[in-house]
Amino acid sequence: MPSRRQFVIGSAAAAAATVGGGAALLSSRGASATPPEGAQRPGSGGPVATGVPRATSTNLTKFADALRIPPVLKPGASLTIRQKAASVLLHSQLPPTPLWTYEGSFPGPTIDLSREKRLTVSWRNEISGAFPVTGIKVPFTDLDSILGPGRGSATRDASVAALPAWTVVHVHGAITGGGNDGWTENGVSPGDTQLAEYPNMQRSSGLWYHDHAMNITAFTVFAGLAGTLLIRDPEEAALNLPKGDYEIPLMINDRNLDTDDAGVPTGRLLHKIGYLDTGIPSSPARLNLPFIGPYNLVNGVIWPHLKVKPRWYRFRILNAANTRPYTLSLQVENANGTTTPVTGALVQIGSDHGLLPSPVPASELTLHPAERADVLINFAAFRGKRLRLVNTNANGASPLGPDIMQFRVDAAAVTDPFSLPATTSPSFVRLTRSAIPAGHTNRWIAFGTSDGTPLGHPEMWELSETKPGYQPRTGDRLVRVKDQGGTIRTFRKEAAAFDDKVGFHVASGAWEVWNFLHLVGPGHPMHVHLLGFQALNRDIYTVTDTAGPGADVVTWNAEYDRAGVLGDEEKGWKDTIRVEEHELVSVAGQFTGATGRFVYHCHILEHEDEGMMRPFVVAPQEILDRMPHSAHHH
Repeated sequence: MPSRRQFVIGSAAAAAATVGGGAALLSSRGASATPPEGAQRPGSGGPVATGVPRATSTNLTKFADALRIPPVLKPGASLTIRQKAASVLLHSQLPPTPLWTYEGSFPGPTIDLSREKRLTVSWRNEISGAFPVTGIKVPFTDLDSILGPGRGSATRDASVAALPAWTVVHVHGAITGGGNDGWTENGVSPGDTQLAEYPNMQRSSGLWYHDHAMNITAFTVFAGLAGTLLIRDPEEAALNLPKGDYEIPLMINDRNLDTDDAGVPTGRLLHKIGYLDTGIPSSPARLNLPFIGPYNLVNGVIWPHLKVKPRWYRFRILNAANTRPYTLSLQVENANGTTTPVTGALVQIGSDHGLLPSPVPASELTLHPAERADVLINFAAFRGKRLRLVNTNANGASPLGPDIMQFRVDAAAVTDPFSLPATTSPSFVRLTRSAIPAGHTNRWIAFGTSDGTPLGHPEMWELSETKPGYQPRTGDRLVRVKDQGGTIRTFRKEAAAFDDKVGFHVASGAWEVWNFLHLVGPGHPMHVHLLGFQALNRDIYTVTDTAGPGADVVTWNAEYDRAGVLGDEEKGWKDTIRVEEHELVSVAGQFTGATGRFVYHCHILEHEDEGMMRPFVVAPQEILDRMPHSAHHH
């Protein structure tokens, strides 16, 4: 396999899926409850082009189109999902956009499952035609150089145009065996099918499925291959949460649009990234930056609106962007055109991997790529008003403004049977270090760059602790950590590239603590396959690097400075956690429910494709005991 170069940053109507055993197609989305097993519910909403003039520039009208609601599938024991090329309207002023989709829908159908009901899925690759996204690279001068809408005079990247329809589906957050997880190198070509089984032996949670093909995930997900998957259990059902029309997935991401020679959008998506010529001898000559775009989309619609009743709604929110973090704020529109934030409007009841112990009211909610939030909003106080969901995160702010979508609240009062409970998960237990079984394994992963500067290509290093008296070898990268109690430990970089020897061998059923130490470079949202974890701490360290001891040896020194902040919304069960520069974030969880070979990686998709991904193995302890000692380290 080619070496993995490192990377940096600073509808058309959906075709019905084939449900095993047959399924009744519900007449409309208007059913007030979750559809029965074996049923399908068609999608609704989305842009309608009839009578709408085409855009003559990259300026599109905000909130012109209704939010698209993806189809809902409530399968029995088996399900077939087809990956297909389709043309989908992202905005009524645009021509249809060619995409790769699940069942012709962008996002793909919402798969609605019950805990402990095993599901077999045939992910059938029926994609035809060329890759539907235009790729370009432009010199980076400032954010506007990469955030500006359109292609300008840049030349299309022929290597992107030539990408094949080679796909493999990963259900993000699923507890399933390595053979079902969507191993990144097990891609299938058109005409072939990926078969996977999902036991669904896990707590109620909002997961998502997306393509995970080796080296090209940033492109295939960008092209449309993503959808929501929900798992429900009795604890969730007992809450009588809003459902049916009042439970809505919101898949948020950003995109850019290709343009013709006159600067008019063609409808094609544009994967536009910047590059820097570093001039640093020890680093690659050209530094590529991950994608961020000027247009915010929700459920595949640019700046949509949603008509709501003055009552509680439940939103299953996902940040499905390649790179962009979103800090969500609900703001009411004023008569003078300004907006006012609504204090405590976003009531979070769940995170990536399950319900929180109790509701967490928030005025702002930050989600990095792949993070999810289960959020309740009560529109009762806003009868007849309009509100906006906006992104207040200043990291790569869009030149087209912070708007994400608009809510239009009906003026007529309604009867709402829902009331907010004081407790959302009676079974939830907050993990502490003292509660983790004795003898658990600690893993250490450091984030650095190829040359030790912020302009180097990001790297992810697996570390092992050195023994007393260790003599550094040529080329060593050492990390010396002084913790809050003054204890000093020295670690050595053991692996960084995807193809380096597997270093993490995990005993099935074992509890482990994974410590992510960020030395230099951009932040990384880290995702561990198979594992549901809780964050134990986020601490701030003072980091320096020194040459030596020894030839071509670099030692990084990280000394505890102060405690960082874990928000209440981060203290639930998760599978993705952000780690910023000079932070040590520790997470704990039990590797249970499945075995096999898995990966962990940064979920900035371009970072993942360019090397920030490593394999690990989960197997019974008796199997690990029979491995040659040289085959693994702990």
